[in-house]
Amino acid sequence: MEALKHEDEERLLVEAAKQDPRRFAELYQLHFHRIYAFVCKRAKTREEAEDITSDVFRQALAKLKDFEWRGVPFSAWLMRIAANAMADRWRSPAHRDHQPLPDDLGNEPADIKDMESRAALFELVESLPADQRRVISMRFVEQKTIREIAQAMRRSEGAVKQLQFRALGKLRAQWEGADA
Repeated sequence: MEALKHEDEERLLVEAAKQDPRRFAELYQLHFHRIYAFVCKRAKTREEAEDITSDVFRQALAKLKDFEWRGVPFSAWLMRIAANAMADRWRSPAHRDHQPLPDDLGNEPADIKDMESRAALFELVESLPADQRRVISMRFVEQKTIREIAQAMRRSEGAVKQLQFRALGKLRAQWEGADA
């Protein structure tokens, strides 16, 4: 029932953004973290991930009028745009000689289930307290060390480890509760 409610809300957001492009900001905020994480996993640098993620949302806004509901979450459409943007970038002459094309860009059937799981996980991460969410993001999305996180947050390494431990514990409990 909750999934249907979420889908209805998302459909309303998409329709509102089609009518008024300024409303696209709500879709951007809702989906930014999962698209950025999807791109980060495949990009070579953080700068490249940021550029591609920016391109994804620019393209999505430009193509929003063409979006049609087909029983797949809006985030899947965004991830398809991201996969295509990454493939286009790696096929460009500037990247062709330097970086191999990742072989996991377009595995459609398995990706849908994986994307749904990731989307659910990112929603759980978003529900964490701000400090825990920041530690999880820096540790697993940005792949920073405990020391780097401690310096950025102006905390001790022990405090960062404790925040990470508590966050992972909450995520595990919520994830297992969602599966039950």
